[in-house]
Amino acid sequence: MKRLLIALLSPLTLLAASTGDGEHVRLKDLVSIEGVRSNQLIGYGLVVGLAGTGDRQQTVFPAQSLANMLLRMGVSVNPALITVKNTAAVMVTATLPPYAQPGMSIDATVAAVGDASNLQGGLLVMTTLAGINGQVYATAQGPVVTGGFIAGRSQNSATVNHPTVGRIPNGASVEKSAPSPPIGNTVHLQLHDADFTTSARIADAVNHRFGPGAPIAHADNAALVSVALPADFAKQPTEFLSEIEKLTVEPDRPARVVVNERTGTIVLGKDVRIAPVAVLHGNLSVVIQTRFDVSQPGPLSGGTSQVVPQTSVAVKDEKARNVVLQQGATVEELVKALAAIGSTTRDVIAILENLRAAGALDAELEVI
Repeated sequence: MKRLLIALLSPLTLLAASTGDGEHVRLKDLVSIEGVRSNQLIGYGLVVGLAGTGDRQQTVFPAQSLANMLLRMGVSVNPALITVKNTAAVMVTATLPPYAQPGMSIDATVAAVGDASNLQGGLLVMTTLAGINGQVYATAQGPVVTGGFIAGRSQNSATVNHPTVGRIPNGASVEKSAPSPPIGNTVHLQLHDADFTTSARIADAVNHRFGPGAPIAHADNAALVSVALPADFAKQPTEFLSEIEKLTVEPDRPARVVVNERTGTIVLGKDVRIAPVAVLHGNLSVVIQTRFDVSQPGPLSGGTSQVVPQTSVAVKDEKARNVVLQQGATVEELVKALAAIGSTTRDVIAILENLRAAGALDAELEVI
């Protein structure tokens, strides 16, 4: 039923994505330097000081971990005899930025791996964080900030946000330099969005700035541009990359229409073009209602009251609404035309799919 569909769908939102003709974007926002990347770190640790919200007795590994930590401190304890209500086993993760140096502080994220119900107020004891190669690059320790809490007990409780995951701002200290390669004689620029036209424009911009006589840059493919280090910057590679990041080009993006049915959002790129087409769109609404009436027996008849269902069917066929788009119709014209006929999100999605099937929509249609 159309009435029910309109009630469930969120209000239609149409966005025309346009950066404006001729607008240039910094290379810093379009590319990244090959090898200059962040690295993921992970570690296993214990959060202590919880107010009875830690792991329960049936979770074995927190007790074993606590016993091993106490043993390193000279205290020998049987893990089977430890009650760890105030202790929780956690996984600790962090992101090691490129060129991170020993002594730098980075944020750490803590997540419970057992059945602890709340990490609020807990303290992470010293935990080593290792990379994918198994080497330790940082150590983490400090109070856990959850941003959520649990109030009450048993069935009478309320939970706000997610109290079993928290962060330790600047809680991890870098102990070893990040594995970032040095800048060599050739720098590779990696495009965030692979595109042959944008790749060629980047190479042209670099050659125009640094190599008018002898080109130093060339596009290897749609996602990679190789740049040779000029002789003037042989001892200043960092300054050269700084100059590269300041260059601007006009990126070329494919015409695309992205539809999100859950939120009712439709984003149309500025290069979307509509071929001459006429759209007829109508709706058939069928409403079935059941009303229950009570039938009373006559006086002294000895009968009983009965519930009698009364079903009614109503059919409403709306007139087709038409939209005519001329040659070279723009995004603004499409948006205005769809809004003028009162299209809902589901209507617009159906119209766009039909336009694409008819070959009248010169763009990629992506539904997320």
